[in-house]
Amino acid sequence: MANIDNVDSIEIRPLAGVIGAEIFGVDVASGLSNLAREQIHQAFLDHKAIFFRDQNLSPRQLVDFAGLFGKPGIYPFVKHVDDYPEIIELLTTETDTVNFGRNWHSDTTYMPKPFLGTVLYALETPSFGGDTQFANMTAAYEALSDGMKAMLDGLHAVNSSAQKRLGGRANKMKALSAMKDTYVKESEPIEAVHPVVRTHPETGEKALYVNRSHSVHFDGMTEEESEPVLKYLFDHCTRPEFLCRFRWEPGSIAVWDNRCTLHQAIGDYFGSRRRMHRVTLEGDAPA
Repeated sequence: MANIDNVDSIEIRPLAGVIGAEIFGVDVASGLSNLAREQIHQAFLDHKAIFFRDQNLSPRQLVDFAGLFGKPGIYPFVKHVDDYPEIIELLTTETDTVNFGRNWHSDTTYMPKPFLGTVLYALETPSFGGDTQFANMTAAYEALSDGMKAMLDGLHAVNSSAQKRLGGRANKMKALSAMKDTYVKESEPIEAVHPVVRTHPETGEKALYVNRSHSVHFDGMTEEESEPVLKYLFDHCTRPEFLCRFRWEPGSIAVWDNRCTLHQAIGDYFGSRRRMHRVTLEGDAPA
């Protein structure tokens, strides 16, 4: 891979007030200098979700690019793309009436060591719709009252892969015509207990670490006892001032930090195709 030394053309444009930035002047397939890599990684930490347009990547190049942010991992529930175990394909066809990732979540919070980040590359996009929204969980935490922060700082939450609150993972996958045959059924749900307030291992910032898809209840409390506070937090985290929204085009790339963000794939394009390749990055145990 070539090494580009001139990075003067790299431009970072914030997408919204507290999260998201588009990066211009980068041709990922042509290689990146060490300075460019440092700038991009710092933008990832600063903006929590970064975006590139007009890229043309082979599967190998996508995996290599993802390696800039961490070690590519293996997602547990969808079969990988041939010859590339790190890549899964997310496909919505013209006949589907649901889409993958349509509820607010952070990837794999049900794992003991959830994925630290995700890289998503657009191959086919609808002529309208299909945007992805991102929420800044650090800003959401900072906006809480001191009393709420004090209560949450000592709590842990049980996170499950079952997606019980949303009707179940298996039912969701069966409804995706193009992906139902790639679904690897779980014998038992995966569960993990994590702090409700997580400290980012690189920035030291605190962020809320709960989400509607996977956070079931507070550890040591019942679901009934936990739900009112969890519902408040779920709604609080997705207030407009904590969000950005990205419009996909073929060749677009999004990279987001699962340690301090939520995301949602908006399902407003039914009757059209949307095809993506996704790489997730190995993480550590939240603390």
